[in-house]
Amino acid sequence: QVQLVESGGGLVQPGGSLRLSCAVSGFTLDYYDIGWFRQAPGKEREGVSCISSFDGSTYYADSVKGRLTISRDNAKNTVYLQMNSLKPEDTAVYYCAAGEDVYGSSWWLGSEYDYWGQGTQVFVSS
Repeated sequence: QVQLVESGGGLVQPGGSLRLSCAVSGFTLDYYDIGWFRQAPGKEREGVSCISSFDGSTYYADSVKGRLTISRDNAKNTVYLQMNSLKPEDTAVYYCAAGEDVYGSSWWLGSEYDYWGQGTQVFVSS
């Protein structure tokens, strides 16, 4: 009954913005860390960002620092990924994932997470 549903993807021009949402049901964000991952065609899955349930600490891949921001709204059981200054290389399917025991030193490993959403497609193109 645990479910994560991503939304907010679509087509955007380079330099544009999107906000992705990850709606969580079956558990509370109070006790789960949430990560964002992406996978482009022909490429490996890449950890993008993570937010801690304990203290709200955030983590980012170097490639997105300063452009993407992760946040959460515990009352709505939703995590967001604000994406600004988008580049063509940001084109990918974006997934959110939940884990109980995600460590800051390994937040970027998919194996740290227990539950995954179905993904939402982001196209960055002119």
